Amino acid sequence: MNAVATVPTILPLRLESVSKTARGLRIIDGVSCEFVGDSRSLILGANGAGKSVLLRLCHGLLQPSEGKIVWHGANGVDPSHRQAMVFQRPIMLRRSALANVIYALKLGRVPRANRRERAAMALARVGLAEIADRPARVLSGGEQQRLALSRAWALEPEVLFLDEPTANLDPTATRAVEEIIQQIADAGTKIVMTTHNLGQARRLADEILFIHRGRLLEKSPADRFFAAPASPEGAAFLKEELPW
Repeated sequence: MNAVATVPTILPLRLESVSKTARGLRIIDGVSCEFVGDSRSLILGANGAGKSVLLRLCHGLLQPSEGKIVWHGANGVDPSHRQAMVFQRPIMLRRSALANVIYALKLGRVPRANRRERAAMALARVGLAEIADRPARVLSGGEQQRLALSRAWALEPEVLFLDEPTANLDPTATRAVEEIIQQIADAGTKIVMTTHNLGQARRLADEILFIHRGRLLEKSPADRFFAAPASPEGAAFLKEELPW
């Protein structure tokens, strides 16, 4: 049973006039938006638009230079224990695939007696049961990304942040990862994901947040964005005409 169904929500997540400046460069510029739990939210934009920085701000890896980021449902509970993040290039520990998941469960304060069984189940859900004892660092790129998803999913997060999780994968591996993301969403976890891939956004998104040069220009249902983007920049991006 997914923990999301039995534990009070930490959502909605609200960004209030959030900006991030680094080395004199304004990377995120006055972003205000809200994430709720009933949709898969894809942050879409060109490379360098600020998508990854925005995701790291949401996850708490970075702090805003201006503005506020608030988990309004947390009610004094530390929201970091209810969320997880998978990176474009996941870091694999020098141990087996199974041990990678067990270690994540240890950090997640899962009782020791439950870790091995729960980790094995997590690997099975992403199709990696047969390579549980194989060193994680010798796995293919697609297998490592599936392992990273397994490691995160095992923690039963309410919110899962995904930073371009298929950017370095071939079409077959991409399809497998997208299927797992769909399964995680169907199990009740809120997905917030960055991509510059229009096809992927069409396949996975319930809502689109379109970001351009650090500014959030649109936030709308995916079908509306793809049918009639509200900004000239969004329309140009869909035509693959937006200057990089």
